[in-house]
Amino acid sequence: MRGWWQDLTDLVLPTECGGCGRPRAVLCAKCRAVLSGAAARPVRPLPEPPGLPVVHAAARYADEVRATLLAHKERGALALAGPLGAALAGAVRAGLQSAWTGGEGAWAGGGWGPVLLVPVPSGRRAVRARGHDPARRIALAAAGELRRSGTPARVLGVLRQRRAVADQAELNSRQRLDNLAGALAVASGGARLLSEGPVVLVDDVMTTGASLAEAARAVRAATGPISNAAGTGAVYGGETWESREEQNVGPTRERTGRRPGRPGMAGAGGAGQDVDVVCAAVVAAPPDSFEINRN
Repeated sequence: MRGWWQDLTDLVLPTECGGCGRPRAVLCAKCRAVLSGAAARPVRPLPEPPGLPVVHAAARYADEVRATLLAHKERGALALAGPLGAALAGAVRAGLQSAWTGGEGAWAGGGWGPVLLVPVPSGRRAVRARGHDPARRIALAAAGELRRSGTPARVLGVLRQRRAVADQAELNSRQRLDNLAGALAVASGGARLLSEGPVVLVDDVMTTGASLAEAARAVRAATGPISNAAGTGAVYGGETWESREEQNVGPTRERTGRRPGRPGMAGAGGAGQDVDVVCAAVVAAPPDSFEINRN
C-alpha cells in the first residue's frame, strides 16, 4: 500500500528533479542526458572479484546520477524507476551485444526465449525499511523498456539471501567478499527456469563487484551442467515463480538449434558445459571502473 501511494503521489505531484533538485520535474532533461545520454560501457573493479561476469554500466556513479539513485533507493522517489530502468536497459543491450558471438550488432533477440533479468536482492530488513526493493523495481522498468524496443524480456527474482549479511557501506573489497560469500541462493524450483532464455544479472550500482560475483556463483551452483537436445552447452543463468508484473511475457524458447557460447568464445559449448550468466548490467559504477577499461 505504501509503495502504491508513493507511486501515485510522485506521478501526480512531482516536487523536484531527483538529480539536481530543479522544481516540478521527476528528472529534468539535463539529468536524463547525464544518466542515459551516452552509450553504456564495460566496467571492471580493481581488484576484480573471482567469478565476476562481464559488467556494463550506463553512467558514472557521481553527481546527478548518484543523487538520482539515492533519491529512488533511500527517499522513496519511486517515479525515478522509469528513467533508471531505461538506463539499465541500455546497459543490458550493450552487454548482450558484447557477449554474443559476432560482437556488436550480432544479437537481435528472439529464438532463445526472453532475456531474463535477475536482480541482486536486497535484504529483507532493508526492503522493509525502504518500503521497496530498488533493484527489482528498476529491473521491472528495464524489462518494459526492452520489450517496447522489440527485445522480449522479463524479470526473474529467483535469488534469495539465505543468511544475514552486514551493512557493506563501510567495508572494503576484501571484507565485502567475505561478508557475501555463500550468502545468496536460488530459491526452490528456480533452477528449472534458468534455461528459458539468456540471463543477465542486474543491480542499481556496482562498487566492488562482490554482490554480482556472489549472485553469479549462486546461479552456477544451482544449475550445474545442462545441455539441450542438440547437445549444445547453455550459457545462461535466472525465479522460483514469476512476478505478477511479468507473467506470460515473451515466447517459449525452443530447445533445439545452435545457442551462444561463453562471452568471447565463438560457438563454444558442448554437452556438460556449466550453465553461466551471459553478462551483468548496472545503472552506474564508480568513475575509476570506467577508466580501468581504457587499458
